[in-house]
Amino acid sequence: MYVLRCNDGAYYVGSTWDLERRLDQHSAGAVRSFTSSRLPVELVYAEEYDRIEDAYAREKQVQGWSRHKREALIAGRGEELPGLSSRAGRGR
Repeated sequence: MYVLRCNDGAYYVGSTWDLERRLDQHSAGAVRSFTSSRLPVELVYAEEYDRIEDAYAREKQVQGWSRHKREALIAGRGEELPGLSSRAGRGR
């Protein structure tokens, strides 16, 4: 599972078997996705999983997060994540 920061500051969350290859595809604009009109992109976060199903599940989880919560993950402030949940009453 990986997170890219696009040139407009937006974040893209994806998953892949081969991160280096996928980054090359994103950078070349070869991936018809959210990123193709927001080049260049920068890898800002990645997690590795043994099973693609687990990476995909994590991708879907992080896609549902607010920008503030994604930025805490990227910055390594994992202790803040539970408090940034909308269920924690933050609404972010």
